[in-house]
Amino acid sequence: MEYLVVIIASILAGVGTGLVGLSAATAMVPLLIVLCPTFRGEHGAYMATAIALASDILGSAVTTGIYAKNKKIDLKHGWIMTACIISMCAVGSVAAFFTHQQVLGGFSLFLCVAIGIRFLVKPDSKKKESVSALHKLTIKEIAVSLFFGLTIGFGTGFFGSGGGMMMLIVFTAFLGYDRKTAVGTSTFIMTFTALIASVSHILIEPAIILECWDYLLIAIVTATVFSMLSAQFANKVNGKLVGIVTGVILLALGLTMITLNYRNIILENIDVVLLSEFGRVFGLFIAIIVAAASVLIIIRYTTKVPGYVFRKLLHIVAMLAIFPLLFLTDIWWMAVAVDVAFLILVIIALQLVEKCKFYDGLFQQKGKHEVIISFICLFSMIGVFIALCWGLLGPEYKYMAATAMMAWGPGDGLAAIVGITWGKKKLTGKMIEGTKTVEGTVAMGVTSLVCTALTLIFMSNLRWYVILPTALVVGVIAAFTELFTKKGWDTITVPVVSLVVLLVVGLL
Repeated sequence: MEYLVVIIASILAGVGTGLVGLSAATAMVPLLIVLCPTFRGEHGAYMATAIALASDILGSAVTTGIYAKNKKIDLKHGWIMTACIISMCAVGSVAAFFTHQQVLGGFSLFLCVAIGIRFLVKPDSKKKESVSALHKLTIKEIAVSLFFGLTIGFGTGFFGSGGGMMMLIVFTAFLGYDRKTAVGTSTFIMTFTALIASVSHILIEPAIILECWDYLLIAIVTATVFSMLSAQFANKVNGKLVGIVTGVILLALGLTMITLNYRNIILENIDVVLLSEFGRVFGLFIAIIVAAASVLIIIRYTTKVPGYVFRKLLHIVAMLAIFPLLFLTDIWWMAVAVDVAFLILVIIALQLVEKCKFYDGLFQQKGKHEVIISFICLFSMIGVFIALCWGLLGPEYKYMAATAMMAWGPGDGLAAIVGITWGKKKLTGKMIEGTKTVEGTVAMGVTSLVCTALTLIFMSNLRWYVILPTALVVGVIAAFTELFTKKGWDTITVPVVSLVVLLVVGLL
């Protein structure tokens, strides 16, 4: 049975390496530590990581050869990262030996889920303009290469996973590589890091060779074969398809492994009644969201409401989703679980329909994947706020989570509408992005003040003489935070700053 698990894990590892340059450990380690008793001992995760690294050597090498054949490797602009990553890899490997099994195992499980979500959100990492062959590294690119090179190198040796993914992101987002060149370059580097890290692991823990030589051999052969096949596939098909397939596989694998790994804790703490409660809350929450979305769609296609007004209505309705989560259940983590489940469902659904003709007409995106990114930011923040205010501080403080969201949502929407429709006095400056107006900023502050006060009146036990100055401070700070926030990140900055003010007042 363990041999079958090793084969399946190696196949997934090889596919991930060949498709998008993922470290073999991203898929292999979670499966080995959860499903194989051999890797559950004191240094089980360490041994599983060593086997994954060893299988990465040939797998990355054959993948590199295929990408090199297609002229998709660029070390001229990546030599600094290459040197840093290789030099720090052995250091991380030594440090990993002295770390507890649960740290390594738990990290790899959740990393698998995180990378899967990342690929579903942005399946194709290709930039519009690739780096020129004659382009010389700037000071900023040298600094980026040094920082990420050292951290990725240590992380690769320490965790055995994540290095390929991180290199892919750095090469595409910071150094201007197209996706295929980024994969080819990262697998070239991984060939050496895997060699160094696996040798370090084996020298520190010789039992890897003595006790697990058969698993090691199976993993190396299987991963190498599937790395070669998947690399050939990746160089012939659309990059987005590759990303979506990778995302679905990693997300499903990660969630499955987390469930299996923590099944005893889950069974001890979740009974049939709680599962039924989750189904009830999730069903009601979905029904409320569908009803609200239906109203918005009817408004969009039966009225002449401007696109920017509809965008803000969408923001406000999405923000109001926090209220059902706060009132549909008495269990804080149930609310967070429903929030997370809904977010995953939305990401998958939007990713599937994003290329449909009606999508851009409905949402009028300002940038690629804007709606998906906005949903991730908003619902991630809602989950964190509920966990912090309700879960950590107690149910008497859950009003803070709702108030922080109300300080942003309605005010942000009205600020845009007022600013675009009636705004005449422009605000400019190095810290101000785009077109902001005095009228819009005042609308933001006043609306935030009113919404904050009303939420505190109905949900908190604070006295009126505390509520009014608190609402005034939150309104002013929210308006200035929104004014000086760039690239649409006020979705996060305004609620976070507002929550800080509320925490100070509430705790005092």
